[in-house]
Amino acid sequence: MEPPVVPRDRLDGWTLVAETTERPFAAGPVSVTAGTTRYERETPPPRPFFFASRLRISPEAGPNPALTRLVESRAREGFRDRLADRDIAGLERRDDRSLDVDDPGASPATLSVFHGRCTVEGERVPVEALLAVWESGEYLIAGGAYPTAEGFEATRRGVLALVRGVRPPDAAADAVGSGRPE
Repeated sequence: MEPPVVPRDRLDGWTLVAETTERPFAAGPVSVTAGTTRYERETPPPRPFFFASRLRISPEAGPNPALTRLVESRAREGFRDRLADRDIAGLERRDDRSLDVDDPGASPATLSVFHGRCTVEGERVPVEALLAVWESGEYLIAGGAYPTAEGFEATRRGVLALVRGVRPPDAAADAVGSGRPE
């Protein structure tokens, strides 16, 4: 399954490290398939990362308020698991707010902000993680995490700019580029 589009002009300094298709949920006749790209910055650990996912729900069900709440809840659970896989612990959800995305046909995203810590060479490093969920004819999920050392605000702004720029693949003609190697 093709992942969403990430504008190339916003990926300066980010390296594509994975492109996957997974089935994060299946129960009886209902399943969810996710096409995801993940990027990292080449920095000392913990490396900032960014991801963008597109969901396909089968049988096809258009976005609706109940489904949106379920997708947001499952996305937060899955994101917590992914952060734990990256040794980010002690996660606390600090904030949920609305975030406008660049796609004029999309709903505003629900942005969740988490704080936690990662142990690197015996030191506990504070980390902030962002997760956004919205719909643009289908559900899109994007976010990332980065250490909150001095000067991290530029990284936060960069991750938020990436999140805002994510679009479904069929919007590629309107976007700068997929962000994937040609």
